[in-house]
Formats: sequence, structure tokens, C-alpha cells
Amino acid sequence: MDVNVTSAGGSLPNIPLVEIGAAGAPGLAEAAPELLAEIVQMARGRYGRLALGVGDAVARRWLENADNPYLAEIGAVSDHLGQPGAYMLNLSYEWSCTTGVGPDPSGAGSRLLRTLDWPLDGLGRTLMVARQRGAAGDYYNVSWPGFSGITTGLAPGRFSAALNQPPARSTYPLMAIDWVVNRIGVWRHTGLPPTHLLRRVFDRCRDYAEAKEMLCTVPLCLPVFFILSGMKPGEGCVIERLEESARVREAPASAANHWLAQQVPGRPRGQDSLGRWRLMEQRRDSQPDDFSWVVPPIRNYATRLAAIMNAAKGRLLVQGWEASGPVTRVFRL
Repeated sequence: MDVNVTSAGGSLPNIPLVEIGAAGAPGLAEAAPELLAEIVQMARGRYGRLALGVGDAVARRWLENADNPYLAEIGAVSDHLGQPGAYMLNLSYEWSCTTGVGPDPSGAGSRLLRTLDWPLDGLGRTLMVARQRGAAGDYYNVSWPGFSGITTGLAPGRFSAALNQPPARSTYPLMAIDWVVNRIGVWRHTGLPPTHLLRRVFDRCRDYAEAKEMLCTVPLCLPVFFILSGMKPGEGCVIERLEESARVREAPASAANHWLAQQVPGRPRGQDSLGRWRLMEQRRDSQPDDFSWVVPPIRNYATRLAAIMNAAKGRLLVQGWEASGPVTRVFRL
């Protein structure tokens, strides 16, 4: 397998562009083993060695029981790593996000603006962009070493997409009880994790219509918001997904981490979801192609990446963030 990494010097480091073809998560791990080791070290510091080991074993068992299509990839990453962490981190869903989709102010195509918040220090520093290849063509995956799914991606000439988390389902007065009940529900379900469905969409879907259909219909193991942007100014939507059903809000639209089309009781996720959504609604359709919109409350202590994507232009801008502010130069495709 040939892997090429592109980077350059500067006051801040560049986000590496990695060519991995169809190699998937193992290709990402082999391209930047030092970044993978740093991520696992950060996770061990946050969760503890014991929790990481137990979580790895549980995650692997669920992937096996669900006959997950990316189990072999994650197993290869685990072998490459030589220590626990690969399985658990590939199934970690602790982020909150703010995303908007609407016509590009330039008049060319549809544009997606996106931040991802995850309170794991270092994810902004270890960010990478991978050019991957699927049956439907090449695409760019904004990701981390060894990660099998997709949270943010651009397929030039086809679509761009991202995902947000909805509120954690709430049934009981105590959060700990809700957490256990929700996890049991996930482990009993054999649907795809949302990041794996988004990976399948980038691999297989030839256009916006196919991507929208797959994101609305393929069974999932837990709820999610998908944000999809096509080639034309009116092609875009927010898909509010439950495990077996979907509600669609057509563009122009924004999503943070609260339901708008569905009525599902839940506990808030992230900081000031309503405030982040309102600011994205205000900035989405007039914002130039820069990151001046990454301000509070959209920006917060957990913001780890910001991205701007337009499939019609083949444009991708990405920057890594930590609690202190930007930690990489702006990647421009």
C-alpha cells in the first residue's frame, strides 16, 4: 500500500493530507502512527487504563455480535496499536456539534458549515484529512488515525455531509440510570453506528439523492442527526434519525444538539445547544469562506475542528482547535 503525506512548515502545523485509497482505518493508522499513539495516550489519561481495557472488550464483543462490516478494519488497527483502545475509541460518541447547510453565498452550489466539539484534549492537534476511495469514487475524510467511520466528509462532484448527536434519551430521574438503559438498548441493536453509515454513504452513493435515501432508511443502533449538502443551491437537508425512522428538514437548515422535527425526551448535550443553533441560523447564509463565525457559543472549550465544504466547488477548508484556540493552519483543498 502506498501512502503519501503532505505537510508544510509555519507558525502553526499543517493538517496532513493522507492518500490511503481503499485502505480505510488501517491506512489512517499506518500513515500517522505517532498521532495514533498520542490519541490513545490522551484517552488513557481521560478514562483510565482499566476503563479503556474493559471498554475495548465490550465494544469488540458488540461489533462481533452485530456482524459489523468494519470489524476487520478496527481489528487491524488494534493489532497495529498493540494495546487496548482501538475498539472503544471507534465506538465513542461523546461529541456535540453545530452545523448549517444552505446555498453558497457565491451562488455556486450548496455549502455546509460545521464545528465538532469533543472534550478530549488533543483531537484538534491530531486531526488529519484522508483522500479515500470507495465504489462510487474518491472523497475526503476529516478524521483521526485509526478511525473507521466518518463524522465530516466531502465527495467533490457528489455531496458533503456531517453528523451531530441528539440529546441523550431521558426516561428516569437519574442520569446514571438513563445512561445504563441507553447503553443496553444500543448493545441489543444490530444496526450500524452512525459514523459507519456515513462511511458507507461516501463509499457507495453516487449522488445527493442516493445519499439522502440511504441516510434516511438504513437501520441504526442509536439516534443521530445527519446534515447533507448536494451540488445545487437547494440541495441540502438535516435528517433527524431514530433507529428505524427519519424526519427531514430541507435546507436552508441548521442543527446543534436538540430535536426540532422529532419529539424525543432527552438530556441536553454540549453547551448551549439552542444558542449555537441560533447563531448558525444567523451566520449560515451570509458568512464568507473563513472561520470568523467560530465564536461563542458555537466555539467553546470542547471545539476541536471547524470545516467549510462545497461539493460543487470541490472546496474543503478545515482547522483544528483546542480549548486555547486554533492549533493548526487552515487546510484548503
